[in-house]
Amino acid sequence: MIYDAFLTLAYPQACTICGQSVEKHKFGVVCEECWNATTIFTGTETICWKCGVPAVVEATSSTPDQVRCRRCDQQSFTAARAIGLYEGALRESVLLLKRQPHVAQHVEALLAIAARRPPVNSATRIIPVPLHARKMKTRGFNQASILAQALSKSLDLPLDEVSLLRVSGFEKYRAGLDAKGRQDTVAGAFLVRHPRLVADENILLVDDVFTTGATVSACAEALTRAGAKTVCVLTIARATGPVA
Repeated sequence: MIYDAFLTLAYPQACTICGQSVEKHKFGVVCEECWNATTIFTGTETICWKCGVPAVVEATSSTPDQVRCRRCDQQSFTAARAIGLYEGALRESVLLLKRQPHVAQHVEALLAIAARRPPVNSATRIIPVPLHARKMKTRGFNQASILAQALSKSLDLPLDEVSLLRVSGFEKYRAGLDAKGRQDTVAGAFLVRHPRLVADENILLVDDVFTTGATVSACAEALTRAGAKTVCVLTIARATGPVA
């Protein structure tokens, strides 16, 4: 508390949502009140078991792994989970991470909590979604790697930043594309250059935000072809989109 008070006085930070002072350094650029107003998953929600999209009505099945939205049936990952919805404090955390290689302590803690819930808690190796070399050179860092590094320490799992490679990149053309368009831009965009490292492993694939799932599905397809047993996805946030 003394540390937070000192930081507040020495480096005052206004909440990027409401403008109030951020009293606790661990919350990053968003105040505690705005964090409390953000949808954070607790693990008790009714969601599609595979892609993690929230349901808008109570599921008829009493078994969580039987709840499916069906729109993700063709995607190659085993399951995907997120801290919460792409709104409020989580949206601001994602946007900040795209600008600078820093993750707030609160985000790290929430990510670790989400990673310890089934089905993603079976992971034996952590792999970040890679950037294309051109994008990496421009930005200077990979935000997915920053998250993966934090998770590796929290979970005491091996971090693999060398096996999965992005060989083509069309990020600047993706704005406004629908799910099919996004899927087409990443088809064949990833390859595994060290198959022996991923063979028979339960991979935890880490990224900042889940939108249509096209990118992580393309990564999962490459990892599965290389022999990975399962590929689960974990992100800070996921875009909204109710289960039909």
